[in-house]
Amino acid sequence: MALPRTYESQNCSVARSLEVVGDRWTMLVIRSAFQGVRRFDDFQDALGVARNVLTDRLNRLCAEGIMRRVPYQRRPERFEYRLTRKGVELWPAVMTLLMWGDRHYAPEGPPLIIGHRGCDGTLTPRLTCDSCGAPLGPADVEPRPGPGA
Repeated sequence: MALPRTYESQNCSVARSLEVVGDRWTMLVIRSAFQGVRRFDDFQDALGVARNVLTDRLNRLCAEGIMRRVPYQRRPERFEYRLTRKGVELWPAVMTLLMWGDRHYAPEGPPLIIGHRGCDGTLTPRLTCDSCGAPLGPADVEPRPGPGA
């Protein structure tokens, strides 16, 4: 039985947000976009997702204003998918979910360490650098292989 898509009895922003980004493939597309993936075939290669599922998720993310299609080739016409400002605002949620998963589901250690670009530090749960204390955003970090890689 499918869950209802409306929440008349709930005034809940979590439920509304999950309607847009709560699907596994949607979050993995967003995660991959933060890692620099932009083209359809590259998303498919990185994720191993069926083409029809990926098409659906990218279309939905574009319709919601989380990603936008940007042409990069005219003949044949081809597009990249880039995060919008609304999409970039999901970075703290993605990083928090990553760190939560590392704590609870990575017995060998984190597969990725989110490092502060140009510093030896790493991202903390407060989204700051554990070495220099600077606040960090998506442009300030780079993934590095972790012990669980």
